[in-house]
Amino acid sequence: MAAAAAVTAGALLWGWIWNERFWLPANVTWADLERDGAGDGEGHPRAGHVLGAIPWALGLLALRQVLERFIAKPCAIHLGVQDNEPRRAQPNAILEKVFTSITKCPDARRLEGLSKQLDWDVRKIQRWFRRRRNEDKPSILTKFCESMWRFTFYIIIFSYGLRFLWSSPWFWDTRQCWHNYPFQPLTSGLYYYYIIQLAFYWSLMFSQFTDVRRKDFLIMFVHHVATIGLISFSYINNMVRVGTLVLCLHDAADFWLEAAKLANYAKYQRLCDSAFILFSAIFIVTRLGIYPVWILNTTLFESWELIGPYPSWWLFNGLLVILQVLHVIWSYFILRVAYKALARGKVSKDDRSDMESSSDEEDATSNSRKGIHSTSSNGANRINGHITSGQ
Repeated sequence: MAAAAAVTAGALLWGWIWNERFWLPANVTWADLERDGAGDGEGHPRAGHVLGAIPWALGLLALRQVLERFIAKPCAIHLGVQDNEPRRAQPNAILEKVFTSITKCPDARRLEGLSKQLDWDVRKIQRWFRRRRNEDKPSILTKFCESMWRFTFYIIIFSYGLRFLWSSPWFWDTRQCWHNYPFQPLTSGLYYYYIIQLAFYWSLMFSQFTDVRRKDFLIMFVHHVATIGLISFSYINNMVRVGTLVLCLHDAADFWLEAAKLANYAKYQRLCDSAFILFSAIFIVTRLGIYPVWILNTTLFESWELIGPYPSWWLFNGLLVILQVLHVIWSYFILRVAYKALARGKVSKDDRSDMESSSDEEDATSNSRKGIHSTSSNGANRINGHITSGQ
């Protein structure tokens, strides 16, 4: 009896999740899509396809290990990028317990208490916490290898996407995104472009748990989940044509940001500045210009005219409009970084993972250095958090 009730409840839940009136336009059913794709050898997107991205993600993780070890690391060493291991903190169970609970230097009151308990002066305790934090930060060599992997993927997937879209009719006439929707065949080119993009963001989410943990772990995790959800959602309801336009448009700026980071880690400051300027210009043109004029125009107005609104249409467009709001926010951070860089004469370092000073002399100047080095990637990493996010 209980088993039958559970089966019934499961069937009701499954039916509610895949309600045709949510996912599809009026008078269209899943069965219609099945019949339409039965004989053309291409078919239509299916929910099960998105699970096929998981093996691809594992393959990308393996490919990343090969590229970082056999290509990126030798390149970094050739360019003089040092594997600057931080000085390790002296083992201390009491301080380790405090560090585990707060991960940052204690306040003045607690420092005084620890000073009396350990018979250490306050300065020595502060230095211990700084060194202990540095142990958990990736080296410049590690960051260089990570950026080279992302740079390689972004430039390859952008080149592939642009080449594929160049011969696609909806690239030149966005109204083709909605003609005969949702009875649009899924070609192999469309399938692989979408699934590999989805797999890449799965791989980024998986690698967060194996890479050195950064302070923006939670933000980036949420970003990756949201990106995976957006790509999966647009695939399942067969909005892949306009989805390819969104993906390619966002890929246009990403590899320039990674190029700027690579140049920064290799200490090619002029190249870093030039790449960052190009990234900033492309980001603002694509996200504040082309995206609303090209993408939002077709998803909001042309699709309304050709297929009319329905529940998942509203959700899809709502997410795209929210994305545009994020574009404005990220553009603000980019412009702020660019302005400060121009005022200083260069783009500053990535403060997400920079090594903090460890000597007494560096302690005395750490505040001024923090002001100098904290601008660029704070903006750049918020941007990078989605700059994968628009995907």
